[in-house]
Amino acid sequence: MSGEDLLLDQIGPALSRLRRRAPASGRDLSRNLVLNVVADAPGELTVGGLAAEMGVAQPVASRTVAAGIAEGLLRRAASQADGRRTVLELTERGEAERIRFAAEQREAFEDITAAWSPEDRAQFARLLVRYTADAGAWSRRRKAVEDDDIR
Repeated sequence: MSGEDLLLDQIGPALSRLRRRAPASGRDLSRNLVLNVVADAPGELTVGGLAAEMGVAQPVASRTVAAGIAEGLLRRAASQADGRRTVLELTERGEAERIRFAAEQREAFEDITAAWSPEDRAQFARLLVRYTADAGAWSRRRKAVEDDDIR
C-alpha cells in the first residue's frame, strides 16, 4: 500500500474526529446544521426534505424544526408553488444566528490553524469548501439514482 493510500484511508476517521471536536455544543451544531440546510436549499424546503438532507427520521426533523420555531429562528410558510404544502424559512433572527455561528467557526479555524502558513490556511479552506460542494452534488446524484431505482 502506498503512502498516498495510507493517507486517503485516514480521511474518514479524520472527518469523524473533526465533527466530534467542533467548537460548540451538540445543540448548537444541530441548530446550525438546520439553519444552513434551510438557507442553502435550492428552492422550497419541507420538513421531509430537511430530514432527508440531514439523514434523520422525519419525527427528529419535526422536533428540531419545532425547537427552531420556538426559538424564533424558523417559520413555516405556505409554498408558493403549491399552497397545500408548508415550507420552512429562516427568520431574521435565524439568519443572524447563522452568521454568528459562522463567525465563531471562523475564529476557531483561525485559532486551530494559527501556526499554518497563510498559503496552507487558504488552500485548506478552498479545498474544504470545494469538497463540501462536491459532496453535496454527489449526494444529490446518488439520491436521484436511488429514486430512479425505486420507480
